[in-house]
Amino acid sequence: MRSLKSTISRVRRRDHAAFRPANRRGFTLVELMVTVAVAAILLTIAVPSFNRIINANRLSTAANEMVGALNVARMEAIKRNGSVQFCSNSATNNTSDTLGTACGTRAGAVYVQTSAATATQVRASVAGLTPPVVLHGNIAAIRYHGDGLAYAIGGTGPYDSTTAGAPLADLCVAALSSNNHIQINIAAGSVITTTTSTGTCP
Repeated sequence: MRSLKSTISRVRRRDHAAFRPANRRGFTLVELMVTVAVAAILLTIAVPSFNRIINANRLSTAANEMVGALNVARMEAIKRNGSVQFCSNSATNNTSDTLGTACGTRAGAVYVQTSAATATQVRASVAGLTPPVVLHGNIAAIRYHGDGLAYAIGGTGPYDSTTAGAPLADLCVAALSSNNHIQINIAAGSVITTTTSTGTCP
């Protein structure tokens, strides 16, 4: 009798154990707080680096767009064997003739002269010239002729940044602590180069 009772008791205990949920251990409050603290430290380190990469990419993109616009102006001048202007952000630099008036203050836009009184836009202004990317000074207004060379407006010889005394354009980002400037230069009216430097940015 006792043997039968003990057998029944063992079977009941086994059946109850089979239906009990498994004993699962979760995170403790201390473990959760340590995880959150580590994540916060990693974010504090990563976010500034991520912002630097974004700003550096914006600066490079704007400079590349400007170089692209210069190349478009040159190719249009050769193709049409006529005058094509790469526009400054300054109406004074662009002058008040047909091409200069069409340019207005559209920085990096490209206009081709189609008649004595008409200029047609072939490329819009540089879209990347928006904060945080800004200009340090004004862009030089450049005219390409049918020979494929760039000339300063009113100048007699091919444009050269060295003799001009300043880069054609100087782009910068104040949020970057180093390598925050990209200067665009033209040598002998045709060779376009870019130079990265560090300096104050308005």
